[in-house]
Amino acid sequence: MPTLSEKTVVIGLSGGIACYKGAELVRTLVKENARVRVIMTRAAQEFITPLTLQTLSGHPVATDAFDLTQESEIGHIRLADSADVLVIAPATANVIGKLAHGIADDLLSTVALATRAPIVVAPAMNVNMFRNPAVQANLAQLRERGMRIVDPDEGFLACGYEGPGRLASAAALVEGIKAALTPQTLAGERVLVTAGPTREAIDPVRFVSNRSSGRMGFAVAASAWRRGASVVLVTGPTSLDAPPGVECVPVTTAAEMRDSVVGRESWATVIVMTAAVADYRVANPARQKIKKASGALPLTLERTSDILSEVGARRRADRLLVGFAAETEHGIEHARRKLREKRLDLIVLNDVSQADAGFDVDTNRVWLIGAEGEAEGWPLLDKEEVAERLMDRVAAVRKARPRGNGKAEGRARGERVES
Repeated sequence: MPTLSEKTVVIGLSGGIACYKGAELVRTLVKENARVRVIMTRAAQEFITPLTLQTLSGHPVATDAFDLTQESEIGHIRLADSADVLVIAPATANVIGKLAHGIADDLLSTVALATRAPIVVAPAMNVNMFRNPAVQANLAQLRERGMRIVDPDEGFLACGYEGPGRLASAAALVEGIKAALTPQTLAGERVLVTAGPTREAIDPVRFVSNRSSGRMGFAVAASAWRRGASVVLVTGPTSLDAPPGVECVPVTTAAEMRDSVVGRESWATVIVMTAAVADYRVANPARQKIKKASGALPLTLERTSDILSEVGARRRADRLLVGFAAETEHGIEHARRKLREKRLDLIVLNDVSQADAGFDVDTNRVWLIGAEGEAEGWPLLDKEEVAERLMDRVAAVRKARPRGNGKAEGRARGERVES
């Protein structure tokens, strides 16, 4: 998993009510073992004191480009050169305009011009200001220059309005920082991920399901997004929050997951099927709650669609298809057969009979099996690290593959484009 340990993160606060959230961001980054340096504009100091951020970061806060003591001890060029990443949060409409037009009239804007590090910009302002065409044009210009924009959240704002403009959460900002520091090995790719379990109704209050938590698929989606891919995550019921930047499509049943995958299949250049899709569903779910009786309750089950086989049957040379296999015995043998029969490029095998791997735990012990059947065993790892290693392999295979002829450029949000 990408780490911020020993990375120098320079945080710039410009003047807005969201400055108070800067304290949480600094504290979160320090917990991730990052070296945090803080720059505050004069207006930012009207909302939160430099002493607060100095205490949390453990370093003096830079506030004035013309302060002789600060310039001799820190210096705007030294700040710019020391940064592994510069984060401007909150970024007001004013500072966004300065960045877009190359204005350097205070310490923060000067450091932004002088640094060679990646820059992350997190807008926070009144909804009408945020939607103003001038602000949107400036943000578009920053994106074109390679700056990473962490879009604001929607909700009630301090000014009394409701809509987009609220500073993104500390978790989303940290993900944006990690993405800015991650090589963009999947830039231009369109990654479709499935995750979680499905639920098949017995009656209106009961269902058949499995122990999948969705953590593996969510980790894969987050890793692909950090590497620059456009990502759609089709997920069964889970308690997990959608990864920042990822379009999340919630489904419940195997049939709903099948429809969502097929509807986006032609858009994707990479498909990673981590979901634990039910193999069977109740043939005739009861319309009303089944009352408890003294005898047994027989259920007739029927097969669900094999989504992976269906997608594999339409396999294209310019698309990478990755499957997952949860096994309890003869795992490599079963996974290799699944690889061949479903026409996969890669398959990830995990032995769910082990207590520390597989379903509903934070770790996994897997084997990665390639197109020729070669198996590579990995040690016990956090699922985030499994996802990172898998995306390393996906990026390497994609680099050696053709990128297609543009027929699959339709957007992920339900648009069908025939390949």
